[in-house]
Amino acid sequence: MQTILTDFYNLQSHDKGENGSFVAHIKLNKDHEIFRGHFPGNPVTPGVCMMQIVKELTEEFTGSKLFLKTASNVKFMAIINPFETPDLTVQLDISESEEEVKVKNTTLFGETIALKMSVHYKRQTS
Repeated sequence: MQTILTDFYNLQSHDKGENGSFVAHIKLNKDHEIFRGHFPGNPVTPGVCMMQIVKELTEEFTGSKLFLKTASNVKFMAIINPFETPDLTVQLDISESEEEVKVKNTTLFGETIALKMSVHYKRQTS
C-alpha cells in the first residue's frame, strides 16, 4: 500500500492475534520535515498524522484501500515527542464487513497511552 506519510515512520514488526487484533511496533523518523514546523525546538507528533498511521496500518493488515467514514472517542492523552519517545506500539482491534472496516485503536509509548480512538472506514472500490 502507498503511504501519504512518506518516511514519517517505519513499521518495525507486527503480530496478529485472535479475532482481528494486531499489534504493530513503529518507529517515528525524528528527522522528518513535519517536526521542523510542528513545533520548532519542541517537536510534537501531529494528531492527524497519528490518525493517518492507524489508517495506513489498517489498510496494510486488511489489504483494502480505505476512506475514513467516522471517528469517535478520539482521545489524545499524551504528547508524542519523536526525540524522546520514537518507538510506539499501535494496537488495532479490527472488525470487517464487506463494505466497511471498524477499528478500535490504542497507541502507546512504553506504558503510557498516547491515543485512543474508534474509527469506521469505508472500503474504496476501484
